[in-house]
Amino acid sequence: MQIDGALVREQGVEFAIVIVKPHVINTQAAADSARDGFASIGDFSGLSIVLAAQDSQGVFTYQGRPDIVDFLAHIDASRIPWKRYLIS
Repeated sequence: MQIDGALVREQGVEFAIVIVKPHVINTQAAADSARDGFASIGDFSGLSIVLAAQDSQGVFTYQGRPDIVDFLAHIDASRIPWKRYLIS
């Protein structure tokens, strides 16, 4: 399995972002379930995980810790160090 995401350290806060399908962030239960699953990934363990979904125009919507979501909403997604993670 592979996921697209990023590890970010900004203003002394380290967190992970994972790209998901838009329906995952539509309900809190689905978002929490996804976040719990991603928390077991070694690089993401112990970090706040923000979920990111793109609409048909490529615009991101973020779901997670409010201060991180607010920060991400104000930056261009091209500044995020995206990477493909292979999960076994």
